[in-house]
Amino acid sequence: MSENIITVELRDRVGKGAARAARREGLIPGVVYGDKTPPQPITVDRKQMDKLLQQPGLFNTLFELQTGDKKQQVLPRDVQLDVVTDVPLHVDFLRLSDETEITINVPVVFLNEEESEGLKQGGVLNIVRHQIEVRCKAGAIPQSLEVDLTGAEMGDSIHISAVTLPDGVVPTITDRDFTIVTVAAPTIHVEVVAEEGEEGEEGEILEGAEGEEAAAADAGEDGGEE
Repeated sequence: MSENIITVELRDRVGKGAARAARREGLIPGVVYGDKTPPQPITVDRKQMDKLLQQPGLFNTLFELQTGDKKQQVLPRDVQLDVVTDVPLHVDFLRLSDETEITINVPVVFLNEEESEGLKQGGVLNIVRHQIEVRCKAGAIPQSLEVDLTGAEMGDSIHISAVTLPDGVVPTITDRDFTIVTVAAPTIHVEVVAEEGEEGEEGEILEGAEGEEAAAADAGEDGGEE
């Protein structure tokens, strides 16, 4: 469970007018829903919301939503932004209990790159999936999924079957052993440069042609004198 806390205020008024009024006061309207409980309209301080948007993995992080002395576990699900200014206009939070099952994208972390034979030989890491969508209980969301590159050789592919998943965490793709990353050969760009000898030969040919033209011209001039 993340230690992050978001302080919010409950709001009684809803609708476009109430939302605009909240924004004028430096607040972002939002709603908390889920866990078989009626939706609850809220507001979040604009400065606090801006900080949240700068946080990596926002939609994969559990928060404690605090209202007065009450707290509830939530997961950010959507933030609506102004299409011109990118200012947050509305935020949705999903209310969770530890037993709530959710679908979520979890970031992939690659370990022991220095132990990969393929990378040592100049290969490159071709990441197919930076995140993996999994199904699990809210209280068991992993911070990341680890892929060990030890011994990976040039041309190797690492699939989901090679990843040790925490108990109760299962990928949503179950019909195939999908690829997460490959160790690919480096792309080599070959630049063709003419050798000096070739340039010299071309120069000599041009000079010879010019010499023949000059000789022909001389011969014509001589013939004219005759």
